[in-house]
Amino acid sequence: MNILITGSAGFAGRNLVENIKNIRDGKNRTRPDLTITTIYEYDTDSPPSLLEEACAHCDFVFHLAGVNRPEDPSDFMKGNFGFTSVLLDTLKKYRNTCPVMLASSVQASLTGRFAGSEYGKSKLAGEELLIRYGADTGAPVLIYRFPNLFGKWCRPNYNSAVATFCHAVANDLPYTVNDRSTELELVYIDDLVEELLDALEGKAHGCPDPSESRVSGDSPAMPPAPGLHGGNGVCMADIPADGENGSRMADISTDIENGSRMADIPTDAESGSRIADTPAPGTKYPRPAVYCHVPVTHHATLGEIVDLLLRFKSMPQTLIMPQIPENSFEKKLYSTYLSYLPAGAVSWPLDMKVDSRGVFTELLKTESCGQVSINIARPGNVRGEHWHNSKWEIFIVVAGHGLIRERRIGKDPSTGKEYPVIGFEVTGEQMRAVQMLPGYAHSITNLSETENLVTVMWANEPFDAEHPDTFYERVTPEA
Repeated sequence: MNILITGSAGFAGRNLVENIKNIRDGKNRTRPDLTITTIYEYDTDSPPSLLEEACAHCDFVFHLAGVNRPEDPSDFMKGNFGFTSVLLDTLKKYRNTCPVMLASSVQASLTGRFAGSEYGKSKLAGEELLIRYGADTGAPVLIYRFPNLFGKWCRPNYNSAVATFCHAVANDLPYTVNDRSTELELVYIDDLVEELLDALEGKAHGCPDPSESRVSGDSPAMPPAPGLHGGNGVCMADIPADGENGSRMADISTDIENGSRMADIPTDAESGSRIADTPAPGTKYPRPAVYCHVPVTHHATLGEIVDLLLRFKSMPQTLIMPQIPENSFEKKLYSTYLSYLPAGAVSWPLDMKVDSRGVFTELLKTESCGQVSINIARPGNVRGEHWHNSKWEIFIVVAGHGLIRERRIGKDPSTGKEYPVIGFEVTGEQMRAVQMLPGYAHSITNLSETENLVTVMWANEPFDAEHPDTFYERVTPEA
């Protein structure tokens, strides 16, 4: 399969290119049905000949190229509509009716806060042009109206508030939050890439019923485009072909050049035959146009985003890792934040507690899953000799040779004697986890005469100096 990606040097393009390369090169084996042969990377500086070659041979087009913040607002239409026209004309030149995916924007709704948006108008024009192209050629068309995107490699101070705040917080730069209550709908770049790979496999997620709102605020995430109707969870463009000349591409281009809005596309049955919303013969893609969406989105206010970033920034000092549940916004935002760290903030010193017995260092703390520490015991030394009421720990020796011992405190009422000591000989060559039980005195002894004993220790709760729940008691009671 040959893939054309326009806007390949941009944020979404770069992430998609690198992930498709992983599939092509066999590094990502989660998509066994995809065989990638050639990836055509087309961007602003690419020669026109590359577009010609790609359009002649590609089997799928990811059209991600676009203009976000031009100096002249008129460049919105030139970049977002004009190049789309060039792309489609080139595909038609080579009679290539492969599927075409278009990256559009929620601003194309031109409703609510997006009313009058020049960017939105240009994106809507590109959508309408692509819908007409699909109707004229029978080529499958997939249109995505993306909300706010975030993730690694996104350009700060451009068109992403998340990227701007991540960059500013990570690099100690000034920033301004105009309204902490402003809520954003957000799509993470990895979720976007997975959806585009689904689309490549013919498994794109059709948009929900247009009457359902998915965007916070005053505009729906996927409002009806001209000629849209809902059905079975998929929004199909019901666009007839022009019965007189078979194409209105030239007419549409002229309308844009003259500065007028793109010509209305007829949707009534009298204007032409209705395009069936069923797969075309021999293809798994719906025909001819489908509005799709990324099924995983997140909502967060600007205040929530900045507060989380400030907590992430404090982690090297507090050692407290915020909660990062699977697929949570916090987990994805943390990954994004880390990608903006300067070299000087990637590493930090740890507070090593050193004495004659060895070294104890806290590595990481969490608010709900305890903490991880590392203990280094010098040859012949014993660490521990205490017990806890509720705290429990897991010791894992990763280097050296040691003996872990535990004894339930007090005496066995049936015998009147001390409870027996249980012991575990451990080495770094054959690692095993040993639990330190609540109510048991425990210790770890370095059995080597020459090497340090290195132990990774997990405790179910961070150490609290005011309530340490740690009480001295020798495992082998003194006589």
